[in-house]
This record gives sequence, structure tokens and C-alpha cells, in this order.
Amino acid sequence: MQVIRTELPGVVIIEPRLFRDDRGYFFESYSQREFDEKIAPIRFVQDNESKSTYGVLRGLHFQKPPHTQSKLVRVIKGRVLDVAVDVRRGSPTFGRHVAVELTEENHRQFFIPRGFAHGFSVLSEEAVFQYKCDNAYAPQSEGALAWDDPDLAIDWRIPTDEIILSEKDRHHPRLHDADAWLFDYAENFY
Repeated sequence: MQVIRTELPGVVIIEPRLFRDDRGYFFESYSQREFDEKIAPIRFVQDNESKSTYGVLRGLHFQKPPHTQSKLVRVIKGRVLDVAVDVRRGSPTFGRHVAVELTEENHRQFFIPRGFAHGFSVLSEEAVFQYKCDNAYAPQSEGALAWDDPDLAIDWRIPTDEIILSEKDRHHPRLHDADAWLFDYAENFY
């Protein structure tokens, strides 16, 4: 696998080594050994999958301590814009985001470490999205940011009037209103 570093330290794009022939393709979608060596020694404990239609926007979500989560995400059908936002108070990249297009054709994966909010918008007619988490889901630790926070200035690549949100995702705070639950940059989450 090839690891592409982003402008947010710890947030990386992973491109698998693809083997194609007249039968189709094969690639190793995950190797614990290679992940430990090239990214971080993380043990994933839960796999999740969602199916969404065009215009669905999920996010920007995270889990607060002590139930923080790192995520390794990928698309197996369709196309999404995946976004990570640094919410670590005191970080030199605080409030900045990285966006990457994940598709069934490019087979890219996106690693979002603890201390980052995560969200995605569906750009294709339908998308099947899979992700690994390194901590179990804990509803009492849910946290989120407003998807349309003007300070974040995320271009979700969907016209605003076509965005489909859950009721919960309509009411999250902006980053500058969320100081009480932000992560501490000095914490080591690995």
C-alpha cells in the first residue's frame, strides 16, 4: 500500500496495490502488519457499513474521551467526498480540514485519527461506505460539528438545497461554540 500524507499530521490517504487481469482485480484491503509499520499501531475493534443515496451528508461526527475513535474508511460502491477536521485545541492545524474523494474505482482509504471530526457527502446515485473503528461506539460520548460551519468552509460538492441530513445532523454546534468538548492537542491518542 502507498501512504499519502496530508496537510493534517496523522490523517492519511491509503492507495492499495491493485492486481488486474481479464478476470477483474484483487487487492489486500487491510494488513495489520503494514498498517502498524506505515501509519500507526492501532487495533480496530469494530467494522461498520452504511448505504446512502445522492445528496446524503453524514457528519461531522466524533466520539469524546474516554471513548474516542480512529476510523479507517473506504467506499465499495459509488463515490463520496470524505472530510476530516482537526478539533484538537492548541493544534497548529486546529479547525482546518482535508477532503478526499473515495470511489469504488480508486479503492482509496482514508485514515482519520482520534481528535478529528469526520463526515462525508454522497456524490453518486448511491454509495456503500465501510469503516473500521479502534473503539466501540458509545452513544453517551457522541460529539459533532455543524456541517455548514462558515469558519470551516467545507465545499461538500453538492448544492445546499440538495443536501439530505438526519434530524440530528441539522442541529450541531459550530466549532467556535464547542470549546467544552474539544480534544487536547497534547494528548497522545495512539
